[in-house]
Amino acid sequence: MAKNEQTSPKAAKAASAVLRDDRTGGKSKTAAGSALNQAPDKSKKGKR
Repeated sequence: MAKNEQTSPKAAKAASAVLRDDRTGGKSKTAAGSALNQAPDKSKKGKR
């Protein structure tokens, strides 16, 4: 996998929903966690 691959914001939102859903299976949560791990950090410009 390339070092610069990132999950899109739409996919990251879907992955977050999967992780929060108690009905989701373990393999789905693993895949969602992997996707979120590749998501870019939210920018906090001007905030400290």
